[in-house]
Amino acid sequence: MSETTNRLQIGQSVPDFELTTYDPTQGDFSEISLAELKNQGKWTILFFYPADFTFV
Repeated sequence: MSETTNRLQIGQSVPDFELTTYDPTQGDFSEISLAELKNQGKWTILFFYPADFTFV
């Protein structure tokens, strides 16, 4: 099985994505997309970590 991985380089735009988030002020889960954050003028930090959140 072959997977194609798109790698971003400095200066390239991140493709739009959608994910489920938890908002502690609302006490509930919701969906958010990168496009939605951009439209709101929000700064966004993408943080990736190992699945079990071990310290590297």
